[in-house]
Amino acid sequence: MPSFLEPGDLIALVAPAKNIEKDAVDHAKSFFQNEGFKVLITQNCLGSYHYFSGTIAERLSDFQGVLNNPEVKAIVCVRGGYGCIQLIDRIQWASQLEVPKWIVGFSDVTIMHQRMQHHGIASIHGTMPLNFKTNSPESLTTLMSALRGNPSEIEVPSSRLNKTGSAEGPLLGGNLAILYSLLGTDDQVNYDNSILYIEEVGEHLYQIDRMFYAFEKAGILEKINGLIVGGMASIRDTATPFGKTYQEIILSHFQYRSIPIIFDFPAGHIDDNRALILGSEVRLSVTSASAALSYLD
Repeated sequence: MPSFLEPGDLIALVAPAKNIEKDAVDHAKSFFQNEGFKVLITQNCLGSYHYFSGTIAERLSDFQGVLNNPEVKAIVCVRGGYGCIQLIDRIQWASQLEVPKWIVGFSDVTIMHQRMQHHGIASIHGTMPLNFKTNSPESLTTLMSALRGNPSEIEVPSSRLNKTGSAEGPLLGGNLAILYSLLGTDDQVNYDNSILYIEEVGEHLYQIDRMFYAFEKAGILEKINGLIVGGMASIRDTATPFGKTYQEIILSHFQYRSIPIIFDFPAGHIDDNRALILGSEVRLSVTSASAALSYLD
């Protein structure tokens, strides 16, 4: 577990993937400063190189620089998109393994989270500066609570599609397509007895089914103790309808297993994107009335 933040600590804003507008970064800088922290904006954070914030070398230099900087206590990725996979094996992780610091983000940043959980280091799946202006208040308050070491229990009304029960284990996961892309690689984590969290945006229904079949064939669905399904935004159907909702697709892969499953959890590509400490020991409790995720650490 990286050290939790204290007033006056330094937060670095870095863009390891797609480029971002200056206004969003300036807004995030002011937000963190108002919360009592110092802020470092990396050299290429506001850069632009085709789709990306910079060349691979420039983005790598930014990330490596803040990773090695002993004054930086948290690295907040300003947005996702695509690009983290280009850096993950080029980064020298020695300093992070020796004195870990928080890595914050979601979506494409799931790649960074998987590398951290592979090494047994906690990280924060949370909102990023691209979305700060449109986020719910809870998105930002839970992010700050997680960084300060007071992670919030998240309780929500239960969906009729939820599967009741309770389970404990390390909280793992992130963006479903990214997790799927890492199956069978050296960044696939150990899912044994875990609570798996997933979210997605913009995929077709048949792609959701395909990805769950891959997880099933990899034996992962037999290993997990519980499943949290967060925001599933802009999920698309085909011209000829697939015939199932994404909830029905997911449930079909658990017809022979009875584990707690929660839908509509407030995290992911949605405005109410609450922070989760991946790698922490958690308890998932699902009843007919409500569902709650609480931390055991």
